[in-house]
Amino acid sequence: MELAYYSDYAVRLVNTEEPARNKDSLTSVEAVRELFGASSQAARRATDSDVTRFRSVRARLRAVFAAADAGEETQAVDLLNSLLLEFPVSPQISGHDYRDEDGRPKWHMHLADHPSNATAGYAAIAAMGLAFHLTEHGVDRLGLCQAAPCRNAYLDTSTNRSRRYCSDRCATRANVAAYRARKRLETERSASTGRTADTSQATTPSTER
Repeated sequence: MELAYYSDYAVRLVNTEEPARNKDSLTSVEAVRELFGASSQAARRATDSDVTRFRSVRARLRAVFAAADAGEETQAVDLLNSLLLEFPVSPQISGHDYRDEDGRPKWHMHLADHPSNATAGYAAIAAMGLAFHLTEHGVDRLGLCQAAPCRNAYLDTSTNRSRRYCSDRCATRANVAAYRARKRLETERSASTGRTADTSQATTPSTER
């Protein structure tokens, strides 16, 4: 398992909130547990107290994406480093659940957390995964959806670093909105040009004798 895989933990947590729409799905311990995944043993440690703690970590992770999206590379790294220092992990070699044709373990790197609570464990994995993604692919691969009012976080995995939206749905909505805006502008310009022409004809003195 690639360590950058854990960066999805950060995306999932950040996107539990849509500030511009005043929506927040992180409102219960059940919602916290869902972030870990149904089969995760770590989810069982979650309590009602983790809801508030998760929201705090979410705000800090969103700040990382926001800084990266704004081109503030150093700020994004500094914010992420502060999370890494506060929520450390230990890399370990693991072979669980992965076997080759001969039944031998497929060894891979795994992040072992040492949490005092569920939030600390999740934050540690999310921050480390995001750090691996950032250092491997670049800060500009972290972004916030440009389809207002969405602003969901995403990780750009495109070959030409061209991603601007969190999903195909948002990309389609933004393209439709841009098309309609262009058509309105064309209509307004056409109407304005017509009015200008009419005015010009009305004010031009006649040269007939």
